[in-house]
Amino acid sequence: MSPSRTNNITVLDGGFATQLCCHVTEPIDGNPLWSASFLATDPQSVINTHLDFLRAGADAVMTNTYQASVDGFMTHLGLSREKSYNLIKKAVELANEAINIYMEESNPVEKRPLVVGSVGPYGASLHDYSEYTGDYVEQVTKHHIADWHRSRIQALVEAGVDILAFETIPAQKEGEVLVELLKEFSHQKAWLSFSCKDEHHTSHGEKLDEAAKVCWDLNPNQLVAVGVNCLNPKFVTSLLSGINRGRVDDPIPLVVYPNSGENYDLERG
Repeated sequence: MSPSRTNNITVLDGGFATQLCCHVTEPIDGNPLWSASFLATDPQSVINTHLDFLRAGADAVMTNTYQASVDGFMTHLGLSREKSYNLIKKAVELANEAINIYMEESNPVEKRPLVVGSVGPYGASLHDYSEYTGDYVEQVTKHHIADWHRSRIQALVEAGVDILAFETIPAQKEGEVLVELLKEFSHQKAWLSFSCKDEHHTSHGEKLDEAAKVCWDLNPNQLVAVGVNCLNPKFVTSLLSGINRGRVDDPIPLVVYPNSGENYDLERG
């Protein structure tokens, strides 16, 4: 029996690049675009990966755009700005194609799964491990971070995602940028999910409960949840408990999806 939509819980899919390895022969780790390069080189494998998660009971599939950006596609795939922008939109089309296949397979017909536009951190484009520390926020302005994110968010919104996921955000500063930038897309909803280094702090070092509350209060009309992802599972309970401490009458909805607890090695992946 599918675990979907039990007690108002929405089941997300899993690590896209990890599952994509089951369908491709080219290496993913070490690629400056990570799994996003396969949007151009092997779109069928992208579809098949989405299908794996849908068939396993996911209520939502996240687009293969965590490390996708217009500048990144121009630099590493040699595409024009227009084609790079459209490749991000194609990620949404591939997710919807997978959902269409799944819906045809489903018997009885289930509620259509959501398409979530994955928006990873600015640091992922630097290829220097800084997305795991957030150190780059000390070197770049909020304006620069917003400019970098704007086109990728716009492409996902234009392509019709159901919701955006600002995910694996290592620092409060970038979280603030994203929830403020969301106001430019006034009809779009999103969740915000931080990466954390221990049971109390974001990867960059801010207290997670404070960062979550600040970001939520900046845009409570468009955010649907705040939480954590890509972190050791043993930290999750403490981190989530802190977010709503003192908010008995006005709790912030939560989102969480951990990893298996390993540390990333820049040389080995």
